[in-house]
Amino acid sequence: MNRLPIEKRASILGLLVEGNSLRATSRLADVSINTVTNYSSNLAKPVPSTTTFTSAMFRSQSVQCDENLVLCGERRLRNVTPEKQAQGWGDTWTWTALDADSKLCLSYRIGGRDGAIAFEFMQDLASRLANRVQLTTDGHRVYLNAVEDAFGSEIDYAMLVKIYGHDSTDDSRYSPAECIDCKPIAITGQPDPKHISTSS
Repeated sequence: MNRLPIEKRASILGLLVEGNSLRATSRLADVSINTVTNYSSNLAKPVPSTTTFTSAMFRSQSVQCDENLVLCGERRLRNVTPEKQAQGWGDTWTWTALDADSKLCLSYRIGGRDGAIAFEFMQDLASRLANRVQLTTDGHRVYLNAVEDAFGSEIDYAMLVKIYGHDSTDDSRYSPAECIDCKPIAITGQPDPKHISTSS
């Protein structure tokens, strides 16, 4: 069986991760659609249970962190009865740390949007990195202590503070206000302004 060179396989993977269809990936990578289909199905095979991710595995240059709201069962936590809260209903957040180049999710946490989860999230991320990185988060203030506790001064860290316009929608439905500007703020080290982004 012929095996594609590593550069070609990396190109196919990159195109798929960017959201291209199988046909578009086939065309852009100049390989048959059967090759792309076979390669993508091999990628989807489960990782053997004996494989574990240990600390200091990833060599990244730039890491982007963000939190995403997930509405479980009800739209707002204040609408959820204590019984349903005990079952996991209500607002929750998915915290993600993505490698800006490969789009690999280096770490994630699911929970509230508070300092305790931020601390766990940053400690886990720090344990998975093998080198100094540039880190960008949004302007959520809980990141400040969490990043300092996890990395100390061994990081180039910046916040991208989003400025939102007036939210004219009523409170009966979730609709975020329009982001009208972003302000990059260097916090620690010397973050490169070109790589201050939370939009992997």
